[in-house]
Amino acid sequence: MTNILIFDGDCGFCTTTANWIVKNSKVKIYAQPYQWAQLDDFGLTEVEAAEKVQLVSGGKIYAGHHCVAKLLMIQPNPILKLLGAGMVMPGLDQISAKVYDLIAANRQRLPGGTAACKMPKKD
Repeated sequence: MTNILIFDGDCGFCTTTANWIVKNSKVKIYAQPYQWAQLDDFGLTEVEAAEKVQLVSGGKIYAGHHCVAKLLMIQPNPILKLLGAGMVMPGLDQISAKVYDLIAANRQRLPGGTAACKMPKKD
């Protein structure tokens, strides 16, 4: 199964995180900035890719916190699998979504982040 992580290549935090995931994953993950990807090949739009990190895995697309959860669930480590599954359980799914949104909204303040990483304000 091919796992392709699509992220914001203009964001230092996102690039640093994607590179760390590729290096440390026990399963093969390919990372590609959405700015270089043929998004149509994955059924994604530029807006979707710019708003949230995406994982294409097993013919499905996982976005935002679901992407993070899936990245954990495909690892062979049972603790990581459990953590990923817990992130999307009823009751915790909404909390995970809020945490992802909080991190995404403040990514310019995180390690590797720069002012260019700041998400535009939604109207």
